[in-house]
Amino acid sequence: MDLERHGLKLGAKPALLVVDVINGFTDHDSPLGTDCPDVISANLKLLTAFRKKERPIFYTTVVYSSPDQARVFRDKLPALDMLTPESKWIEIDSRLNRLPNEIIIEKQWASAFFRTNLDGYLRSFGVDSLVVTGLTTSGCVRATVVDALQYNYKVVVPRDAVGDRNPSAHQANIFDMHKKYADVLSLEETLTLL
Repeated sequence: MDLERHGLKLGAKPALLVVDVINGFTDHDSPLGTDCPDVISANLKLLTAFRKKERPIFYTTVVYSSPDQARVFRDKLPALDMLTPESKWIEIDSRLNRLPNEIIIEKQWASAFFRTNLDGYLRSFGVDSLVVTGLTTSGCVRATVVDALQYNYKVVVPRDAVGDRNPSAHQANIFDMHKKYADVLSLEETLTLL
């Protein structure tokens, strides 16, 4: 039997959260990278819409400043060790044209909320809902979406604006997030909500 679910859409004061669209995840020279021009394009459309509405925009990046940070996560996935403060891999992909007033949240684990100041920023801006985009669907996007729900934010995930190195994992997580944690919509539907 299929569980009943209700679409919640967005609240009155949404923010855009672009998860880990950084060089380390978008550049093929990186062992963590994947080719995702469609995800970049969809994010650009969302960024334009949020900028026009003067709504808050946040980005996340993954940065390890010391060997002991997120040690178990890094032991599981050693390629993460390349995400150091001096590396180009932690920089937001330049194709997104990040503006100086758009805040970058540095994180060490999958969720943008875990041991970061993201929730404090969102509360200070009066944010009541999130559009969550970025990379990867099965990892940091999903973890962030689950935590956003747990912090009582309504969440919309535009399926065109998220991506994964594994297409099967992408589809499975899109399905699961829509069933339990967020409204997964098309880019056009998301833009209409704004």
